[in-house]
Amino acid sequence: MPKLNEVQAKIAAGELDQALRDLETLLAENPREVEALYALAVVLRYQGRYEDALDVLERLRLLAPSHSRAFQETGHVHRDVGAWQDALVAYERALQLNPALLASLRESLKICDAQGDSRRAIHLRARLEHLEALPAPLISVIELISQNKLIKAEEICRAFLQKAPRNVEGMRLLAEIGVKLGILDDAEFLLDSATQFAPEHVPAHIDLVQVLRKRQKFEAALAQAKRLFDRQPQNPQFKSIYAIELMQTGKIEAALTLLDEVLAQVPGDAATLTTKGHALKTKGESLAAIDAYRSAYEHNPDHGEAFYSLANLKTYRFTDEELQLMGQQENNRNLSPSGRVYLNFALGKAHEDAADYERAFGYYAEGNRQKKIQSRYDAEKMRVEFQDTQRVCTASLLAEENQGGNASSAPIFVLGLPRAGSTLIEQILSSHSMVDGTSELPNILSLSQSLRRKSRGSGGYPAVLADLTMEERTRFGDQYIADTQIHRGDAAFFVDKMPNNFRHIGLIKLILPNAKIIDARRHPLSCCFSGFKQLFAEGQEFSYDLGDIGHYYRDYVELMDHWDRVMPGFILRVQHEDVVDDLRGQVARLLAFCGLPFEEACVAFHKTERSVKTPSSEQVRQPIFRSSLDTWENYEPWLSPLKQALGEEVRQRFDIKL
Repeated sequence: MPKLNEVQAKIAAGELDQALRDLETLLAENPREVEALYALAVVLRYQGRYEDALDVLERLRLLAPSHSRAFQETGHVHRDVGAWQDALVAYERALQLNPALLASLRESLKICDAQGDSRRAIHLRARLEHLEALPAPLISVIELISQNKLIKAEEICRAFLQKAPRNVEGMRLLAEIGVKLGILDDAEFLLDSATQFAPEHVPAHIDLVQVLRKRQKFEAALAQAKRLFDRQPQNPQFKSIYAIELMQTGKIEAALTLLDEVLAQVPGDAATLTTKGHALKTKGESLAAIDAYRSAYEHNPDHGEAFYSLANLKTYRFTDEELQLMGQQENNRNLSPSGRVYLNFALGKAHEDAADYERAFGYYAEGNRQKKIQSRYDAEKMRVEFQDTQRVCTASLLAEENQGGNASSAPIFVLGLPRAGSTLIEQILSSHSMVDGTSELPNILSLSQSLRRKSRGSGGYPAVLADLTMEERTRFGDQYIADTQIHRGDAAFFVDKMPNNFRHIGLIKLILPNAKIIDARRHPLSCCFSGFKQLFAEGQEFSYDLGDIGHYYRDYVELMDHWDRVMPGFILRVQHEDVVDDLRGQVARLLAFCGLPFEEACVAFHKTERSVKTPSSEQVRQPIFRSSLDTWENYEPWLSPLKQALGEEVRQRFDIKL
């Protein structure tokens, strides 16, 4: 059996026929070997077999949607046949995945110079000069990040920064790695330092805005965005960044005004039109949002996010013309990896609405497959952490006499799995005159990450919880109350509905002993499949595989059972199906648990006007309905992996048959 490195040497030596035979042998043994497919495409292009090369590259991109060199090679094929515009699109897709691809930049620049596109050529030349000026270790770091080899990238980047501690590009790359690993506080520190070292370095300022937003430090992000805007008030990019941060702080009208100004400068810009749609959706103007999303795909049919945004309204139904247009984009070889994921989820929703469940499942499964390829999620590693949490968080550790912490009773945590009804519970509670709705606040998750990182040498998280002093518990509780103030008004209570906080109820109990905890629960098949067909922006990587999501639900139930054993009565469980069947009774139960007087507005929650940013935003603006409870039954023929993963105990509890 030939080895791939030997085949690559033959290609370099021009022995194409022998290389082709060797690659055919390799691929007969393993037809999914990504690098062999890439080498085959190169050989076919060298032999002038351009259509065959494109077919191989399409197979490769289906297996590895983020393979940057597959897009670069696609660009080379288009270049060789004189399809220059297609080549430029492919090169740009390659550079989005891996900004260190010098060949893509150089070939793009040659095409633009040949076409006389001086404006684009200036931009490309600046990018090329910037990349060529970077130290070699940072080029390697960019390459490794594009391959998702984050630990190795971090090692090289840190070693470089030890020698050049004020290198802004090195700091930006280390911050990018931090973001991908979820270490947001370190990323913020790095970028804040970079902007102080190089106040005129615009990319560092933009990166800082994005990290501050991810940390939900919306006012700080807004202030940073305004500094950029004030530098060049007519710069459309800076206007867009400022508009996005205005949206995050609830200043929707001001954001819409700026977005309209951007569209006057850059008519038909699909990304801006989509952002405008998001703003209108958050505001509750769904018809205007639909118009914006439609305008986005009309101006740029390969902007998959526009189609997905329509699907994500949940109440929208695609027209036959839109289905045809999406079908055309399926065959677009230059569609970006993210665009293809968006398109698959949109097509899944479209075929679900048409009751073609087999095709719908196929599209959902393909979209999730492509997302999972890019994921680092490990179900077994997560299970071990859940078990460690149960081992550490004993009844004695969480006993009242050991507590410390902040005594505030203001926080109401609504948690559980995503798509379990938490947005509905939040909307009910936020309709009360004494409760502020916020959003999915990251503060508890950020604290857990900080504890995890700072205690690596002494057992890590959650073991560190057993070592927290009363003073530390109080300090962390005080910090949570202070840091979340920006997201709420003057009401006595507020809702934090970050679903994944269920993993950290022990931490919450230690630092906020008087908080209220509400577990939003839904039938496992209904909840898990709803998560599988929902494209989450980030943070729910277990949802990309039916087996993974089934294991996660099983582990969640086991952990919640543990919390009930060690803290009886501390958590209120609310079954979504019970809320649908008996809204008034469950509202009364919720309010009583939170110590709130009954208010009729909580029953008429759909009339409450507030910004809602989650995927359920349109649904909670309608009266309660049953139509989505049993959607999973339409897909039962394909749910065996999910049922198996749930485990015998969960199947028995919910009477699920294999």
